[in-house]
Amino acid sequence: MTEWLYEGGIGEARAALVEDGRIVEALIEPDDIGLRVGTIACARLIDRSTGRVSLEGGEAILAKLPPGITEGAALTVEIVREAIPEPGRAKPARALATDAPPAPAPDLLARITATGVPVRRLRAHEPDALEAAGWSELLDEAQTGEIVFPRGALRMTPTPAMTLFDVDGAAPLDTLALAAAQAVAQAIRRHGIGGSIGIDFPTLPGKAPRQAVAEAIDTHLHGAFERTTMNGFGFLQIVRPRPRASIPERLRADPVGAAARAALRSLERTPPGAPRQHRLPAAVLARITSRADWLAELARRTGVLHELTGL
Repeated sequence: MTEWLYEGGIGEARAALVEDGRIVEALIEPDDIGLRVGTIACARLIDRSTGRVSLEGGEAILAKLPPGITEGAALTVEIVREAIPEPGRAKPARALATDAPPAPAPDLLARITATGVPVRRLRAHEPDALEAAGWSELLDEAQTGEIVFPRGALRMTPTPAMTLFDVDGAAPLDTLALAAAQAVAQAIRRHGIGGSIGIDFPTLPGKAPRQAVAEAIDTHLHGAFERTTMNGFGFLQIVRPRPRASIPERLRADPVGAAARAALRSLERTPPGAPRQHRLPAAVLARITSRADWLAELARRTGVLHELTGL
């Protein structure tokens, strides 16, 4: 059975496409995400040289300036890429000028509902279907970059230029590379990785084995993409649409926020009658207590006031 599991958590919404009991695609939408893909809103051009526009909810960069537009002019734009977190600075949202009427962007629930795949909304008092499908393992992959597959392991490293995958495993190398191609394709989909992706396979002698690996990528990678052939040193590059940050980028850009939201998920699932006193790492405690709305929603959902202290 294939279905979406959806959880409207405190601080973020989560969704996982599950096939045969395992997650094949996951999505996370934090509540502080800013301008979402699909937002259509009135904006004002504030810097013609960079195409920077200001609109309610933040700023974006116009991919193409309308002819004759001047600084300070009003226009309507559509967000086509969300801001992408990067070390030191965020890559700003991108927008296009449009004649469409202003409209809010679809949220995560609307997006997965539009796929036509059945959606099951999860409740905190029910058995943890996300965890049963491998949610913790997926988050661990995103945070550590370590991905194990039957014949070896991948090291996934997001960088500002591209997401890199390094393949490690035992001979025979052609068999390892074929298995790694499937594992990489599945990881790209599972973590929502877009943009430039580089894969460092073992060096394979001869054109036929390298072509077989490229064809394995074609077979197992879902969605639109372009790729190079594998070169003589084992490197292959993929380019995919990148409308929003991948899960590794989200978690690594704000590890304290990710840990705080995970703690809230655990607290929400605390059974009735369990102790209300909880000790959290100092940074996580500070993040949670800085958000009165999170604490109020936790109390509303659980029916108790939790006593949170630092470790």
